[in-house]
Amino acid sequence: MTDGKRRKGLLAASALLGGVLVLSACSSGAGTSGGGDGKSSQAQVDEAAAKKTSEAQIKITPGDGSNNASINNSAAVTVSKGTLTDVKMTTSEGKEVSGEISADKTSWKPTGQLDRATTYKLTATAQDSEGRAAHENASFTTVSPKNSFIGTFTPDDGSTVGVGMPVSINFDKAITDKAAVQKGITVSTSSGQEVACHWFNANRMDCRPEDYWQGGSTVTLKLALDGVEGASGVYGVQQKTVTFTIGRNQVSYVDAKTKQMRVTQDGKVIKTIPISAGSPENKTYEGQMVISEKFKETRMNGATVGFTDDDGEGEYDIKDVPHAMRLSTSGTFIHGNYWGAKSIFGGANTSHGCVGLSDTKGAGDPNTPGAWFYDNSMVGDVVVVQNTGDKTIAPDNGLNGWNMDWAQWKAGSAL
Repeated sequence: MTDGKRRKGLLAASALLGGVLVLSACSSGAGTSGGGDGKSSQAQVDEAAAKKTSEAQIKITPGDGSNNASINNSAAVTVSKGTLTDVKMTTSEGKEVSGEISADKTSWKPTGQLDRATTYKLTATAQDSEGRAAHENASFTTVSPKNSFIGTFTPDDGSTVGVGMPVSINFDKAITDKAAVQKGITVSTSSGQEVACHWFNANRMDCRPEDYWQGGSTVTLKLALDGVEGASGVYGVQQKTVTFTIGRNQVSYVDAKTKQMRVTQDGKVIKTIPISAGSPENKTYEGQMVISEKFKETRMNGATVGFTDDDGEGEYDIKDVPHAMRLSTSGTFIHGNYWGAKSIFGGANTSHGCVGLSDTKGAGDPNTPGAWFYDNSMVGDVVVVQNTGDKTIAPDNGLNGWNMDWAQWKAGSAL
């Protein structure tokens, strides 16, 4: 290489090296600019942002994305290190759900029960002592009907019923863990009577004392079934308290042999009424039966309970049976009868299994035996049928568990 070429090469290398040094110097300068304390500009930005962040900590339950959430205890919002300023809850379709912030502004809950199989959205805002705002959002879906069970119960809250009225609960799903469900149900009475529950099958549980309820007492049913797993993947949703009152002690005794009914209150006979029970071919069940429904007038068609003629039509079809009161699920009633001769009442058993009382068409005469008994009876009163020659009614055929002795009854408990 000639000297001229060597000098040009050295100059080029020197220029290249200088460029590297300059670039390195710029990079190094950017990393240390802004002061000599060793902190980067990004750290300072983070520190400044942290000083502006609210200390309020919002918690929404259930957690975002939850499924099978409770319809009773879900949708709670709480805050620590701050107070709530606004909470909004809507369905996924935009329907707003009413709720209330607590007096101390640290919690919020909806004011009503949520719907099943519904997606809800919650937006909450709070502020800390410095007035700095914090925000939180969540969405969850409540338990679906497929994954939940409900118990339909009798009697109704606030009702007054007769001394024979059991608490009867019918579940809309078969219960496989009966013990877990029964633990979530309590029945107590102001009289202090011991109450036991009996499972008739996977869907029905009744509760009663050993003897009839004491007249004038108050019975309380508590359902704490929310979240209770009654079957695999199937959860309870009910959380409520029900109270009802026991009325006067009225028990009526139907004697198919004498064809008379003695109506008693507190053990004393207050009226004797001539009756007509089931015929020898269609005997009335014997046993203790509880009035479960009352109808001033109703239709009775034999075809609905198996009484049909050769053409498949009902052996009877009376569209205006007066003063009818149900005694069994299978169709046993005690009711007024206007179509039979007056001589049958107290004289002959002629019915298809019901207990008939003399009455008039249209249920408009208050002076008939049928009207009197209807007006002086209530749901839950007991009618004891005797001397028919038929078998004792099944305890689960209506509200008739009184036909089991106490030991048998308690043996049906899951606890």
